[in-house]
Amino acid sequence: MIPYYHVDAFAQIPFTGNPAGVCPLAAPLPAALMQRIAAENNLAETAFIVSRPGPAAEYDIRWFTPTVEIDLCGHATLASAHVLFNHLHLAGPAVSFHSQSGPLRVSREADGRLVLDFPSRPPQLLAEVPVGLAAALGGTPQAVLAARDLVAVFASEAEVAALQPDFAALGQLDYTGIIATAPGAGEVDFVSRFFGPRVGVNEDPVTGSAHSTLIPFWAAELGRTELRARQISARGGELWCRLREGGRVDIGGYAVTYAVGELLIGAG
Repeated sequence: MIPYYHVDAFAQIPFTGNPAGVCPLAAPLPAALMQRIAAENNLAETAFIVSRPGPAAEYDIRWFTPTVEIDLCGHATLASAHVLFNHLHLAGPAVSFHSQSGPLRVSREADGRLVLDFPSRPPQLLAEVPVGLAAALGGTPQAVLAARDLVAVFASEAEVAALQPDFAALGQLDYTGIIATAPGAGEVDFVSRFFGPRVGVNEDPVTGSAHSTLIPFWAAELGRTELRARQISARGGELWCRLREGGRVDIGGYAVTYAVGELLIGAG
């Protein structure tokens, strides 16, 4: 049997934020089995974590969408740290994960907010906009940039909220995901939506890894390093963001547990 936790990440109450599955393992599972579990869970990502030998709080982590393994995932990393701190009684102020994208650290603040220490992935302006992008998104962006994900910049939150994408067409683009973003209003510095049909997630509710790209972009645009963000999906989510020196970003948010159980399968 495999312990299983269903956690709403970047959320302070259930049914908001981004749901993630978390499976703490005694030993690594075959990748094919992890993929089948993620497909059965049918959440944007399921994280699998394995403790490393030694006294330090260090874990290997891998993330799977229902269809593919992903190189970096914010909300399932946040959910994994939440499980370790709140259910598996990990002591100390922080936990470190080893991943495809290098070392990732999650610290907890006094009020329970968790902060991801993630790589910064600044986007670069594209010389040529992919053919059919505006039609696939359902709106024409002011600018188009790219890192791992394509970034479509709009003038207003209303434009981003009104997008009705053609997911089949977006899935033909050679990017992990498509980020639509715009300046925010009031307490929010910027907003976003994230579309990932190429990796089996048409619209991701709150995408921590996208903010590895959004934070350096909006920090440069707005001229400050501390930012507040909101992902304006149907579930919605709040993120506290900071651009740091040394090519890193901080992405903060809360998490709540929705369900705890066991997967009645083994490694066979």
